[in-house]
Amino acid sequence: MTSSALQTAVTEIAEEMAAREDRGDVASYIPELGRIDPRQFAISVVTRDGEIACGGDCDTAFSIQSISKVFTLTLALGIAGDRVWNRVGREPSGSPFNSIVQLEREKGIPRNPFINAGAIAVTDLVLAGHQPREAIGEILRFMQFLADDDAIFIDRNVALSENATGFNNRALANFMKGFGVLENEVEHVLGVYFHHCAIAMTCRQLALAGRFLAHNGVRPETGYSVVTPERARRINAIMLTCGHYDGSGEFAYRVGLPGKSGVGGGILAIVPGKASVCVWSPGLDVTGNSHLGRIALELLTSRLGWTVFGPGAV
Repeated sequence: MTSSALQTAVTEIAEEMAAREDRGDVASYIPELGRIDPRQFAISVVTRDGEIACGGDCDTAFSIQSISKVFTLTLALGIAGDRVWNRVGREPSGSPFNSIVQLEREKGIPRNPFINAGAIAVTDLVLAGHQPREAIGEILRFMQFLADDDAIFIDRNVALSENATGFNNRALANFMKGFGVLENEVEHVLGVYFHHCAIAMTCRQLALAGRFLAHNGVRPETGYSVVTPERARRINAIMLTCGHYDGSGEFAYRVGLPGKSGVGGGILAIVPGKASVCVWSPGLDVTGNSHLGRIALELLTSRLGWTVFGPGAV
């Protein structure tokens, strides 16, 4: 595909999304996110060759929320290796992202690292041996490094808003602490968790940060190995099966790519060997995933033939 063809596809999709009236509902249970204008939409694609195609509000920063869980999992695997899987599973949950039901049934072990309980358990591993402020700084620097952009920041107002309303997450964390899954103080773990979910990035920055997962764990512009090819494949596999909560099957069916959503309205999608894609539209569907973001990715993959399944597979 030529660069002009990719940019044309991205521009046309952005225009189609701007014209749609069905935009979903913003995540009003986090007060700061409830104030976001739902009419915004952005899409950015970064290819292996470094080409960047953008459309819409691609330079507007938004709260990445649960997309950060991909990157904290990457850090935790670097710290603890496969010992991560002693604390958290790798199976789809089939339940809302903040459900406590399965934790009781499964003795405090979360189903996967992308539901809230699983991400809190992963955050506990990243916190090990650090003060909360140090762990928060390490996660932020990792994001800045991957995107090669020191302008990436933590939205303190969003972090405070999450802390003030995070009752369900406190219940999850205390429940896991009771089963011995968390080693650090609950409030320290949650402090780090709320802050990494409050990282603010643009679609362009987030697509750049995800490049290593599209290219066997390597940042293609430098050749630097972030993770091994095997680990990159396995992170992608969990994104495909668990990246959209109990909407993961529908996303795989319609889009056909590994992806991770956040209730800020962003979705990071990986086209193995080809590109990293980020879309953002704040309105969510009933499963907590970006309504227009999923539709835009379905259009993009259909037009470009980007899928991990069947004919035309990447």
